[in-house]
Amino acid sequence: MGLKNKILLLFVAVTLFSCDQKRVFDDYQSVGKSWHKDSIVSFDLPQLDPKKTYNLYVNVRDNDDYPFNNLFLIVSLEQPNKQVKVDTLEYQMTNPDGTLLGDGFTDIKENKLFYKDKVSFTQKGLYKVHIKHALRQTGKIEGVTSLNGISDVGFRIESTE
Repeated sequence: MGLKNKILLLFVAVTLFSCDQKRVFDDYQSVGKSWHKDSIVSFDLPQLDPKKTYNLYVNVRDNDDYPFNNLFLIVSLEQPNKQVKVDTLEYQMTNPDGTLLGDGFTDIKENKLFYKDKVSFTQKGLYKVHIKHALRQTGKIEGVTSLNGISDVGFRIESTE
């Protein structure tokens, strides 16, 4: 391996490591080959420094079986005092030509979807996050029962410092 290649490899390794230094929590749960509308993905969050702020993300792994352009999620942040903050979120999942957005070299793409920024966790105790999909087809009242093409759902917390 030439000096140029070694320098490039070192640069890539340092870049990848430094990009993830802000990670505080990053976990995934499998939903199988399709995500059922009644399936709620939940995460118990670690104890976080109440003096710091954090950016929150929902992570989704999808593949070419995903049949829609967008994704609707209901994300609930349950605080230790049992108060729950609920958000309904919409994310674009494909380019205009129908190809999947996200990172990945195979047909599986990983999407880091922004949820909230500069959040403080000031209460003592366990915080929980609950995520479910809320996708509906145009003109139909009933939600999509099984959402094909989604294999894993995750939650990520990054330090803002």
